[in-house]
Amino acid sequence: MRIVVLTGAGISAESGVATFRDSGGLWEGHDVQKVATPEGFATDPDLVLRFYDERRAAVQAVEPNAAHLALARLEEQLEGDLHIVTQNVDDLHERAGSTNVIHMHGELLSAWCTMCDERAPWSEALASFPPCPSCTATALRPDIVWFGEVPYRMEEIEGLLREADVFVSIGTSGEVYPAAGFSAAASTFGAHTVELNLQASRSGWFDDVREGPATTIVPKWAEEILARNSRKSRFK
Repeated sequence: MRIVVLTGAGISAESGVATFRDSGGLWEGHDVQKVATPEGFATDPDLVLRFYDERRAAVQAVEPNAAHLALARLEEQLEGDLHIVTQNVDDLHERAGSTNVIHMHGELLSAWCTMCDERAPWSEALASFPPCPSCTATALRPDIVWFGEVPYRMEEIEGLLREADVFVSIGTSGEVYPAAGFSAAASTFGAHTVELNLQASRSGWFDDVREGPATTIVPKWAEEILARNSRKSRFK
């Protein structure tokens, strides 16, 4: 059984990671056009770098929750047949033990050199304009996909959706493309689709919808998958 899991802000919220933006178009109190666009970075790089430095420090101060841990256990038991595509830029899936993770919107703990195009693990501040570890140019920016930029590894994600037996959406509104189209694509390719969310989205492309906190419903769903997989193994 091949499972593709899409995760959004809702899976990390219970760890204390702030969700993206409210209805006023603000992102943690900032206008998204000023801190999450290439134009904003070109206009005021100091503001943008300080903003992401604060977020990077905050993420390193929280821990994975029961939902992250349940997905990591499920991946281990399914021996690699579970892939996570996350819209989140934190590293909580990895710290929980997941290894098959695609960060379609980039990673807070990574820096991208716009001079040599190299990416490097990064846990410190960028606001002091440190040199690139590869070319020494002071051209590092957060390795984050900003509004107007193309999400990472889209061809790989499409391939996973084509091959999935089960597609699961966890903690995401289902309103921001291209991720909003994943459930429809997976359904078209023949996957059984599941939504695990605090509140059901308006997608309409799910065969099974379960509402509740991620730390409650994700472990329960994972246990159901493991039990089903165990029964199938006994009758082979």
